[in-house]
Amino acid sequence: MSRRTPFLRTAAVGIALAALALTGCASGGTPSGGESDAPAEDAYVTPGKLTIATGDIAYEPYVVDDDPSSGEGFEAAIAYAIADQLGFAPDDVEWVRTSFEAAIAPGPKNFDFNIQQYTITDERKQAVDFSSPYYSASQAVVGINGGAVDGVDSIDGLKDVVLGAMAGSTSAQTIEDVIQPTTEPLLYASNEDAVAAFNAGQFDAFVIDLPTAYLATALYIDDSFIVGELPAGGIADEWGVVLAKDSPLTESVSAAIDALREDGTLAEITDEWLGAGQGVTLLK
Repeated sequence: MSRRTPFLRTAAVGIALAALALTGCASGGTPSGGESDAPAEDAYVTPGKLTIATGDIAYEPYVVDDDPSSGEGFEAAIAYAIADQLGFAPDDVEWVRTSFEAAIAPGPKNFDFNIQQYTITDERKQAVDFSSPYYSASQAVVGINGGAVDGVDSIDGLKDVVLGAMAGSTSAQTIEDVIQPTTEPLLYASNEDAVAAFNAGQFDAFVIDLPTAYLATALYIDDSFIVGELPAGGIADEWGVVLAKDSPLTESVSAAIDALREDGTLAEITDEWLGAGQGVTLLK
């Protein structure tokens, strides 16, 4: 998972919160329709409320202006769509913040679910639960015009350059599994640290997920371009929301995401906020 990038306002038009979350909602934390197998109120961190976590700072295109309560941004919109499926009105959604690593560490959680571009992996499943996936991301390589990877059109052309990515991310694993560089990559504690280092010229090419690559090259990495998309590495980069291990809510949250996929809502949200990703060369 690669996952946090400096926020700058995306050109995409925001999805109206009312359209995603208000229609058909019931307040108070009892799923719509009153299904008998719905989680009891005491299954939630705060009875009658749905507590959702995102990053310490939440970045675009996932959350607009670091304000998840607006419902604008890819993951903010998905969060409120899940809340709607679970029967929560927007006013009954509460947001908390966590670091990326803290949320997937073993132990109690201060959230009902956490959404911040978490790749579902078997290793992480030892400590936390994951929902059904809400997005499948590919990885991309970003370079600087006139730099070391300008003109590179194959994976072989990346092997001898200095690559950078966020440590512990799918991007870092893709470097190891797919590119297999001859030079040790530079790995950073967060994507924002990697961006700062890349802008300072400390490495030649930046590996990040494709939606972020589009935003980065358009807005906050100067004079940059997308070299190409990378094949999948050792794991599929499917993103799921994180829940506490053996959470009584996992089944219901997964069912909510499955329903959003089946009725086309996930596709609509994805097209709205991540629809720029097209026309990129697949590196081989």
